[in-house]
Amino acid sequence: MLKIREYQEELESKILSPYAMLSKNTKGRQRPEEKCQVRTEFQRDRDRIIHSKSFRRLKHKTQVFISPEGDHYRTRLTHALEVAQIARTIARALRLNEDLTEAIALGHDLGHTPFGHAGEDILNQITTCGFSHNVQSLRVVDFLEGDDGLNLTFEVRDGILNHVWGNTPSTLEGKVVQFADRIAYINHDIDDAIRAGILKEEDLPQDCLKILGFSKRERINTLIMDIIRNSMDKPEITMSEDVFYAMQKLREFMFQNVYIDSEAKRDEKKAKYIIQALYEYFMSNPDSLPDDVKKDIDRFGKEQAIIDYIAGMTDRYAMRKFYEIFLPSPWNKL
Repeated sequence: MLKIREYQEELESKILSPYAMLSKNTKGRQRPEEKCQVRTEFQRDRDRIIHSKSFRRLKHKTQVFISPEGDHYRTRLTHALEVAQIARTIARALRLNEDLTEAIALGHDLGHTPFGHAGEDILNQITTCGFSHNVQSLRVVDFLEGDDGLNLTFEVRDGILNHVWGNTPSTLEGKVVQFADRIAYINHDIDDAIRAGILKEEDLPQDCLKILGFSKRERINTLIMDIIRNSMDKPEITMSEDVFYAMQKLREFMFQNVYIDSEAKRDEKKAKYIIQALYEYFMSNPDSLPDDVKKDIDRFGKEQAIIDYIAGMTDRYAMRKFYEIFLPSPWNKL
C-alpha cells in the first residue's frame, strides 16, 4: 500500500519551522473523509480549489479595470496567481507550510463579485444581510461548489475568511497571504494604471520609491525580503516600520489616484446599476432564476440564493443577463 502521504507528512515534521502548520495536525474537515494515499490534506485542498468552477470564473472578473480590452490587464485570476507566487516565496523562506499557503492564496477571492469592489459595495448596500467578499468566498467553498461544497480543512477555510486586513488568521500561513495580497495588488495595480495612461512613473510618491524601489520588480523584492528578515524564526509575520509605512502610503496614493474617481473607475456607476437592477429584478421575479438557483432558495432563502447567484457571475455574464432582461430583442420580420 502506498504511503507517500505519510512520507510527506514526516518530511514536513523534519524540515518545517516549529511555527508552521503541519498537515498531519490539521483540525480537519467539516465532514470526515478517507485520506489520500499520495497528497497531504493541504495539497488536496489546493487541488480542489484549482479544479473548481469558481476558480475558473475568476478569469472574467474585474480586478481594477472593468471589462478591459487589452490582453495584459490583471483579472481576479491573475491576481490570485500573483498572490500565490508571492506567498509561496515568503512561506518557503520562513519554512512554513507552502501547500497551506498556496491553497489559501488561490481561494481567497473565490467569492468576489463581478465588477470588482464596485459589485461588492453595491451588494453590501442593497441587501438586508450585507455582503463582503471574504465571507462569500467561504460560502463558495463550504456550500456552493460541487454538490455540497469542497469540504476543505479548517486552516484553509480560516485563511480564506480572514485574509482581509483587520481579521486575524489562526495560522502564520494565513498571515503570509494577508501580506502577499496587499503586496500583489498595490504593485500590479500600479503597473496596470501606468499601462492605461492613468499614472506615470514620476507621479508615484518619491519618498516611498526611495525605500521600496523604482520598479515593480524592486518594490516586490524589497517587501518580500523585509517580511522574511523580520519574521524569520518568530511566531509572527511582520515588517519593519519604515517599509510598512512606505507600503501603506503607496496604497493610500493608489486609493486617491486610481481606486476612487479615476478614469479606471468611470464605469463603476454603470456596473453598480447593473448589479442593483439584477438583484431587484430577481427578488421580484424569482421564477426567472435558473433551476439550480431555485433549488437553493429552499436551502438558503430567496435573498441569499440570489446574492450567491449574482456574486458568482462573471462581468460579461452579468452584462449579458442585463441585456436579456432589460433591453429589447431584435425583431425579425417573417
